[in-house]
Amino acid sequence: MFRRRRREESPAVKAEVEEAEQAPTRESGPWDSEEPYPERERVDLGGMRLPVDAGFEIQLNLAGEQIVGAVVLYDESALQVHAFAAPKRSGIWDEVRAELAEGVKSAGGTAEEREGPFGVELAARIPAEGGEQPVRYIGVDGPRWFLRAVISGRAAQGADSAATLEGVVRDIVVVRGDEPMAPKEAIELRLPPEARQAVEQQGGKNDKPDLNPFGRGPEIAELR
Repeated sequence: MFRRRRREESPAVKAEVEEAEQAPTRESGPWDSEEPYPERERVDLGGMRLPVDAGFEIQLNLAGEQIVGAVVLYDESALQVHAFAAPKRSGIWDEVRAELAEGVKSAGGTAEEREGPFGVELAARIPAEGGEQPVRYIGVDGPRWFLRAVISGRAAQGADSAATLEGVVRDIVVVRGDEPMAPKEAIELRLPPEARQAVEQQGGKNDKPDLNPFGRGPEIAELR
């Protein structure tokens, strides 16, 4: 029996195939670490790779000594992001959104659902000094993870900075990992390597090193 020999692909064809395989299959994120995604400058926080750009100030949210979220400050606005574990076959944004709305109303604020760039989001107004504060709650269900984003400040009122912070959400990469986690359990973050090195060096000089060189991010309407 004779078999037709498979024609060998040229290096140019192989390169095109490899490039196509590595190209993102969706137009925008948030991205899962296991899928192809566009390269850009990001801070590696372990469970999350956070885009950075000129004019950004990055802070971290702490629960005790555990880093559970990050905050991007830009143009009198704040974007707070947290990543959580989620079931493999179902999302949790509908459930979380209902819990957030109930919490806002219990605190004396108002909340209503509306269509946003990531699907249904929650537009809220929460009590604050000097009047009510507008806040946008955005949720994205990913493969075995859920990303919650909270936008406040000028960007929550439709300013140009809203598009910038929405772009940050689109380029976040979530690193879920393979370890078993309960639904809604926070995906732990960590300091990037260069920051950990600075902390270690500082620890060698001081008895009480600063364990959070980025600063403690504000907890914006952390309602459960």
